[in-house]
Amino acid sequence: MDILKENERIDELHRNNYVIIQDPKKFCFGIDAVLLSDFAKAKDGDIVFDIGTGTGIIPILMSAKTNAKKYFAIDIQKESVDMAKRSVEINNLSNKIEVFHLDVKNVFEKFEKNSVNVVTSNPPYMNIGGGIINEYDAKAIARHEIYCNLDDIVKTASMLLKPKGKFYMVHRPNRLCDIICTLRKYKLEPKTIRFVQPYEDREPNMLLIESIKNGGSLLKVLPNLIIYNENRQYTDEINKIYYH
Repeated sequence: MDILKENERIDELHRNNYVIIQDPKKFCFGIDAVLLSDFAKAKDGDIVFDIGTGTGIIPILMSAKTNAKKYFAIDIQKESVDMAKRSVEINNLSNKIEVFHLDVKNVFEKFEKNSVNVVTSNPPYMNIGGGIINEYDAKAIARHEIYCNLDDIVKTASMLLKPKGKFYMVHRPNRLCDIICTLRKYKLEPKTIRFVQPYEDREPNMLLIESIKNGGSLLKVLPNLIIYNENRQYTDEINKIYYH
């Protein structure tokens, strides 16, 4: 297997000496994926499932931070899956992370229902008509609900999870009503929300949300996470998430 193909590069992840293969002409992971990998929790022996994994950033980062037994990851884009598989290989994580070229709507052709402990997803944020579609197909698919929507992802997450299993997602605050309604539609009770602000004086532009399958109705809102300080540098908390 060739490690790098045309236009690809290897980026350091600052965790366990792990790296990731990316193609900037197609799609590179953003801070939202990094924040989700830190927000999501997995216990020793857990099975974790990442929906829409892209180049595999979330399972790779989570494997450096948790003692989960196994990570499964899927994506509809074949080229992204190919890069993710090569990243898994060069990080010597093949026994821990498996990546599949699979549509979220067809998950149960390969996986069993009620079989995992944790599901994560950094889904497309924009519904059709909700923004300018990028000229690169890979970026458009990652950002817009072209091949799957919020309902598809939440429904699949709920069906994959064991009772009391946890679903972690990063999304946009302007979709919060849709998110909560859809989670509850599929018996996923929102338990923790954290809003993310680019600067202290700006309104949030991301949210992190944890829900529990068949959980009770008690919601906790954490203090907002601020990305940049007044000097336009990462705050101490963001530096800790990236580098410690």
